[in-house]
Amino acid sequence: MPAPPPSLRTRALKALARREHSRQELQAKLQPHAEDPAEIGPLLDDLEKRGWLSEARFVEQLTTVRRRRFGAARILHELREKGVSEAALSAAQSRLRDGEVEAARAVWKKKFGSLPTTLEQRAKQARFLASRGFSAEAVHKVLRSEEQ
Repeated sequence: MPAPPPSLRTRALKALARREHSRQELQAKLQPHAEDPAEIGPLLDDLEKRGWLSEARFVEQLTTVRRRRFGAARILHELREKGVSEAALSAAQSRLRDGEVEAARAVWKKKFGSLPTTLEQRAKQARFLASRGFSAEAVHKVLRSEEQ
């Protein structure tokens, strides 16, 4: 006789043991396994009440990991897609904007490491940083400060 399928609570805890999740993300993962979709909300409320599901920890973890490769705009967009509240977004935005030039400089150094010698190279480097979600101001500061 096969073992019964794991409960929603067990599935949620296994997912949270692997990494932090947003409420929306965890709900989407549990949805296909729920007999009654109405039972997911109270389960998530309970997990939040116990401190096992935390939006603040999720935001902190995601911004720390993504900061090594991406700028504030890209990270904030990803957080918005994952259903993070506006209050948490604005707190993350101020933290991300503070260190954006340093993060852009680190990404630039890893990718290019040398100063652009032509306008085409400068444009290519600027486009690369912009595509990674760094602000125009941060891109300008990185390329300008490296030239001096």
